[in-house]
Amino acid sequence: MNENVAVSGNDGDVAAAGRQPTLTGCPWHDVNEMLQAAGLRPTRQRMALGWLLFGKGARHLTAEMLYEEATHAKVPVSLATVYNTLNQLTDAGLLRQVSVDGAKTYFDTNVSAHHHFYLEGNHELVDIPDPHLMLQKMPNVPEGYEISRIDMVVRLRKKR
Repeated sequence: MNENVAVSGNDGDVAAAGRQPTLTGCPWHDVNEMLQAAGLRPTRQRMALGWLLFGKGARHLTAEMLYEEATHAKVPVSLATVYNTLNQLTDAGLLRQVSVDGAKTYFDTNVSAHHHFYLEGNHELVDIPDPHLMLQKMPNVPEGYEISRIDMVVRLRKKR
């Protein structure tokens, strides 16, 4: 597998529970549908956090950012619950996890195949609009393994 490969990654698998959600544009209804379609019970906390996550379009959040939003919205939730919910939504294919520096993890509401710029100065993750990025050579994969997804994060800083 050393030929040129389009660097696009895998699309999320929201259909894990076997049905596609029927979205109406109403964030509360749509979050309920998304959770049920992914096989997750729509608890009050999941609904509230899902509404905060998905009600504002495609975005990139850390657990701490979502916890702060929940606190401002008077959603009674602990940081541990935010982490657990984000991990459950990721496992269900509703979010995509993007690691920066191995220490900072963002959760992306856009689970389609795409890559990111990381703006170092303001610690912000931004989608790269070019879907045709090419990786010239793929590494040889160890026996018994296959590539599941490629995540490209291009770090940017202001010119000095």
